[in-house]
Amino acid sequence: MEIKLAQTAGFCFGVNRAVNMVYKLLDEGKSVATLGPIIHNTEMVNELKERGAVTVGAPAEAPEGSTLVIRSHGVSKAVKDSIKDSGVECCDATCPFVSKIHSIVAAADAQENRSVFIAGDSAHPEVQGIIGHSSVPCYTYKNNEELVELISNIPSENYNTAIFVAQTTFSEKEWKKCSKTIKKVCTNPKIFATICSATHSRQTEAENLARSSQLMIVIGDKKSSNTSKLFELCSKVCPSTIWIETAKELSPERLSNVSTVGVTAGASTPARIIKEVLDKMEEMTKSGVTNETEDFEALLEENLKGLNTNERVMGTVISITPTEVYVDVGRKQAGFIPAEELSFGPVSNPADFVKVGDEIELLIMKTNDVEGTIMLSKRRVDAKKDWDELEKLAEENAVLSGEVIEVVNGGVIVFARNNRIFIPASQASITRMEDLTPLLHTEVEFRLLEVSQRGRRKKIVGSIKSVLRDQRSEFKAAFWEAIEVGKTYTGTVKSLTNYGAFVDLGGIFGMIHISELSWARIKHPSEVVNVGDTVEVYVKDFNTETSKISLGFKKAEDNPWEILRRDYPEGTVCKVTVAGITTFGAFATVIPGIDGLIHISQLSNQHVAKPQDVVSVGDVLDAQIVSIDFDKKRVSLSVRALLPEAEVVEETAVEEVAAEEVAAEAVAEEATEE
Repeated sequence: MEIKLAQTAGFCFGVNRAVNMVYKLLDEGKSVATLGPIIHNTEMVNELKERGAVTVGAPAEAPEGSTLVIRSHGVSKAVKDSIKDSGVECCDATCPFVSKIHSIVAAADAQENRSVFIAGDSAHPEVQGIIGHSSVPCYTYKNNEELVELISNIPSENYNTAIFVAQTTFSEKEWKKCSKTIKKVCTNPKIFATICSATHSRQTEAENLARSSQLMIVIGDKKSSNTSKLFELCSKVCPSTIWIETAKELSPERLSNVSTVGVTAGASTPARIIKEVLDKMEEMTKSGVTNETEDFEALLEENLKGLNTNERVMGTVISITPTEVYVDVGRKQAGFIPAEELSFGPVSNPADFVKVGDEIELLIMKTNDVEGTIMLSKRRVDAKKDWDELEKLAEENAVLSGEVIEVVNGGVIVFARNNRIFIPASQASITRMEDLTPLLHTEVEFRLLEVSQRGRRKKIVGSIKSVLRDQRSEFKAAFWEAIEVGKTYTGTVKSLTNYGAFVDLGGIFGMIHISELSWARIKHPSEVVNVGDTVEVYVKDFNTETSKISLGFKKAEDNPWEILRRDYPEGTVCKVTVAGITTFGAFATVIPGIDGLIHISQLSNQHVAKPQDVVSVGDVLDAQIVSIDFDKKRVSLSVRALLPEAEVVEETAVEEVAAEEVAAEAVAEEATEE
């Protein structure tokens, strides 16, 4: 068996620089904390951990006195600023190619109506860091199909003059497709080729090596983006491509009847692991475990009969490895499902999705006449079933549920039935939402407005608004059936007018008249409530024909006259505040909402010509409650009652005082009625 190792396999410049930086700090005897795994390779991270380097999720978690190392993927500007402000000693191991992208997106100017489009995995730390250096809207897409879909769903001003960059490990071939699309649909884009040159060389060499090999082995951590791209490229030209993390995953069965094996490794794969894989392959070759005595060509000719690409077959799971699932499809040739063809989501352990003995429907992706293998897909069968189901649900106007996984310009993306469903902003809620981010990562119900396919391009559009509108109609019907005078509701203040406040009771509006907001006199509803307040109200009156509801807000227990009755009986001495002055006396506030009259004759124990001579508005006085008329809502107060008796005045003066009191009572009664 001939083994060919790619010259570019293993650490790239950026990864090597980051790892050496940590080793240097450890050799100097320093305590080291890396902000996230220094690279995407568990074996390497564990090796550094054994030497004392710890991994932290945030700068604040770094042990006191340690040196914080920013990993090769880079971080956002906000994280860098927080590190600087904290004063923590820091070494920046960000790959220079990644730093260049940070500079490009940071220069985007919102005044030029610029936005940033990033080709890559939005969940990858490198892409998240790039987004964190931009002050303008950012969009991400994984391939040309997603780019086309994205552009078709957002306003042209958001992409016509946009800046386009790519994750350093993005596929060179896919980037070329994307670039053609960008130039075709955008009027004045700025396109930056930011794929690492080493990545391009590695991908090209791996693809050529896979094309000339019967078996291709890709070595690297399952979290590594560049290793994932290598596996994807190699699989397209060599169906017998396997992805392993260490030599332990090498299976003798996979090396059977193979004369040429190509080997490559991701940019974060240590040389030690590559050597261990090569050594184990050499041992297998020398021990003869790769030799077969069976007439393989005859067997292949017999068993590939009737198995065509894109044909559906039933298979039974016979064994499971970390990267593949082997199935029996009724022939003697080996049928296998690559891990990424098991499900739409990430597959870290195939055993979580199938078990030995399961019978599953599969799609034949490729047949290899030389090796006698059949590459199968469960994911694509599921996708077709899900698509058929979506078409049926759209016809039935059925209600579906899913999670909002992304907010894009122009709407949101909901993931349901293994498909990305676009919900336009106009269909995301009953009323237009300027900011859709509150919907992110929430479970929503929706209907399908459109399910169509033109060639390989699928279009699925849904509406949350449609479901909410029906729910609101159901709520309204139930509301009007159950409403009654005195019933309480919790609502939200939606608007204010000079005469009251309008309250949303769940799609049904009622009004609190200004007189019902407070027992005290107010000039405007804003003195009591504001738009957005949650309030508890009760029904005072309603009309089902006009759909009008009159609401009450002030509570009986807050009625100042009841408080006065309970806490301020006649004879009570209390502090009062002069609220107004007339010719016959002064009105003073006893408690909020109740003013009592201090007749001019009761302002002093001396003769008072004018009330202004002894009191002013705002004065706080001690007064006695002389009398209370709850029917007429009148209170009489006296300051004089608390003062020592003065000399007796002449009878004529007494008569004048009595006449003035009668007149004052008449005016006070008139003022109360008003």
